This record gives sequence, structure tokens and C-alpha cells, in this order.
Amino acid sequence: MTILKTLKGMLGGAALALCMPQAGHAADYTFNLQSFLPAQATIPSKIIDVWADEVQRASGDRIEIKRFASMQLGGKPPELIDQVIDGAIDITWNVVGYTPGRFPSTEVFELPFLVTDARAASSAFWQMMQSHMETTEFKDVKVLGVWVHGPGVIHSAEPVRKPADFNGMKVRGASRQVNALLKELGATPVGMPVPAVPEALSKKVINGTTIPWEVTKALKVPELVSNHTEFTGPMLYTVTFVLVMNHDKYNSLPDDLKAVIDENSGMKFSVFAGGTQQDYDDPSRQLAVDRGNNIITLTEAESAEWAAASAPVTSAWVEEMKTKGIDGQALIDEAKALMAAYK
Repeated sequence: MTILKTLKGMLGGAALALCMPQAGHAADYTFNLQSFLPAQATIPSKIIDVWADEVQRASGDRIEIKRFASMQLGGKPPELIDQVIDGAIDITWNVVGYTPGRFPSTEVFELPFLVTDARAASSAFWQMMQSHMETTEFKDVKVLGVWVHGPGVIHSAEPVRKPADFNGMKVRGASRQVNALLKELGATPVGMPVPAVPEALSKKVINGTTIPWEVTKALKVPELVSNHTEFTGPMLYTVTFVLVMNHDKYNSLPDDLKAVIDENSGMKFSVFAGGTQQDYDDPSRQLAVDRGNNIITLTEAESAEWAAASAPVTSAWVEEMKTKGIDGQALIDEAKALMAAYK
């Protein structure tokens, strides 16, 4: 009788243990995700963490995504996509323009005064990624999402109201097309990843920078310069982003977990990402307002003068694309049509 009771107790304890959460239970698949911004910045905290947390939850914690901000795993921001291709890291998001000329079709969304809304452009970008770019320019990675940020803004030591005000200024640009725009408008473009901007401004290596409002909070830009120029109507520029995964790591997953990744990526995620960045422009802008900084909001007519002055950038890009066997004008027309159709 004592033995029977003991066996029942053992079996009951085993059953209870099976029903309880297992502390420290290891995931079946663990992936690392490296990015270049600090963890508290908008993209890591409000976009990438949301995506990664949902993937983990939807997988029943069979997938774990470990996140490493500020290049903690080593390397430099322009190397991130190659780190994924080589398998040094599993997942990254990055500015496409940090690898100039490598993904030329994406530059259509970086052309001046083309984009009016980040959600519409991100939707169009994803559709064009699937139809044109996924199996060509991005064939070496698994593309999970693509998007653009909100309106590009000029942040400068001296006020900028007209293109002529750029003369003699050294201004940071985020991509090849943004640098082409700055040069066309009379500035000296200085290419650098966004984490380098605060030091460059404080040491007067540059006189200004082009970035959206959203990231100015993390970089403390309103404390470093007191003038900000924003536009009415279409954006001066925007920059493209991608979230990509190593092909082999994605293919290592069973079909049900591939489905988890797919269901949390793609069109819906791309629009969410672009829209979230755009939505965080206003809170960061308010910090500049609260400091009493000089915010120059150009009228529609003034903005149109800038658009006319920047038109040669688009023409030059279309001609350059011809030399690469790409119909740049067709990409522009398609992007415009898809953005106009966005609901």
C-alpha cells in the first residue's frame, strides 16, 4: 500500500511538472538580429522589437530572436547586409543606401519630391520588391520587409530657406540619391551613417544634416543645431530600408515556423514600419519646438521652387538606369501609380 501511494505521488508530481511552464526552456531555433541604432531609437524599439516579439509569441516561443543594437556584434553599418549573406548574423534591418549603387531599383523611392506618404510608399515598395527586385537585386537574402521613412528634413546651423542658402555648406546625406540631390542644390554632400551625425555636427565637420524628425530625438540633433527646414507637399526626399534574413537560416525552419515568419512579414509589416516611423516625427519635432528652435516650414510655392531645382537629379537617374538595363521611367510611373492606389 505504501509503495502504491508512493508511485501515485511520483506520477502525480510528474504530471504537474509537465503542466507547469518550464523555466529557461530553450527555443528550438535561435536567431540573432544586429542593427546600428541604439536600442531606444524608434526603429529598434517601436518596429523591430514589435516584429520580433510577435514572431516569438506566434511560434509558441519555439523561435527566439536575440537583438543586438549599436553594432554590438561588430562591423560597420554598411556591412550589415553582407553579414547576413555570409551568415555572420542571421537577420538585420538596414538603410539600403549604405551600399551605394548595389540595389539600384530601390532608389526610385529616394528620388526628390516623389513620395508624399510613408505608408503608401512602403506598400508600393513591397509590391515592387516582389515583382522586380526579390529574385534579382535581393536574390542573396530572404526579404522580410521594406519601407521608407517620413519626410526628409534639413537640420542646420544656419537657416536654409532657398537652395542658394546651401552654397558653401557641408551637409550629411543618407544615400547616393540624397547626396546627388544635395550636390544639385549647391551643398557639398558628406556621406555617413546616421550614428556619426551628432559628433560630426558638434565638431563642425558638417554644417547640417538631412534626416527625418523621428530620429532627431535619439541623436539629440535639436541640441546641436537650431534651424530646421521642412517642406509642404511631396517630400524633399525619403530613404529606403530593408529587413532581411539569411536564406539558409530561414530554410532551416520547418514549414509551420516559416509560416510564422511569413505571416508577420511582408506587406502588412512594411506598411506598419513606414507608418510608425512617420507617426513618430511629430513627438520628436515637438522637442525642437519646446527648445525654441527656428522651424522653417516652406509654403507649397516655395517647395515647388526646390522641386524644380532638383528635377535634374531624376533625369540623371533615369539616364543612368538605362546603362544598367533598367527602365527607370517605368519604375517611377509604377511607383506613382501604386502610391496613388494605396488605401
